[in-house]
Amino acid sequence: MAKVKSSGAGNQGRDSRAQYLGIKLYSGETAKNGSIIVRQRGTKFIPGKNVRRGKDDTIYALKEGIVSFKNKTKTNFNGKRRQVKIVEVA
Repeated sequence: MAKVKSSGAGNQGRDSRAQYLGIKLYSGETAKNGSIIVRQRGTKFIPGKNVRRGKDDTIYALKEGIVSFKNKTKTNFNGKRRQVKIVEVA
């Protein structure tokens, strides 16, 4: 075994895997049962009718239908209001 690490054996050369986040089905497209609509970290999009949120915040369809997005004003517990994006399947 070498006593000192050689000059070419550094820690570079590896990269992390891509996460492939974002919207997978856009408004007006048809979603099947269980199909992924949005992959996200955190709750940028909130599930609406016929849509659920997975443990990694992925939003998926519960029924077959057409995807729609809408904005809604939500009041927080401290009284501040913010715009939220809701995903639905109709």
